Amino acid sequence: MTFNKVAVLIALTWLFPHFAIAVPLFLSSSLQLCGNIIDTVYCNNYSVVKLACSVTSLNNIYGLITICLVVFVPLMLILYSYMRILKVCFSGSKQTRQKAVSTCTPHLASILNFSFGCSFEILQSRFDMSSVPMMLRIFLSLYFLTCQPLFNPLIYGLQITKIR
Repeated sequence: MTFNKVAVLIALTWLFPHFAIAVPLFLSSSLQLCGNIIDTVYCNNYSVVKLACSVTSLNNIYGLITICLVVFVPLMLILYSYMRILKVCFSGSKQTRQKAVSTCTPHLASILNFSFGCSFEILQSRFDMSSVPMMLRIFLSLYFLTCQPLFNPLIYGLQITKIR
């Protein structure tokens, strides 16, 4: 790794999130709002966009592209990487297979938990959920906020013998 590669990688890790947040804020700030009631537990950008009187197709397109780049592309790359790792490990001995499964399972469970939480939140914000019971909508919103941080220490803690 050269200094230039490190500088570029650091710049990308800082610039992409700033860009991913600044553009929707800029697009949302120019919208004329027709209402002020948000039907979720907390306020997010798309909840504000849904209150707009004007056309929000640019906000929708940008939001969907960002969702794909932030959630689904990394998920696919991670799952592909783990499939390759497990394929190599399963061609080895029984001890190698057990070690690979015990190492990869918490990581996969954690990333799948995060991805399902994001998917619930995306579906809830993008589709009409008025036919879904209010308690289920609240649970799905709170799942994304609370179960993600609670699940990771639990799953990794159970793997450590002293904690178990």
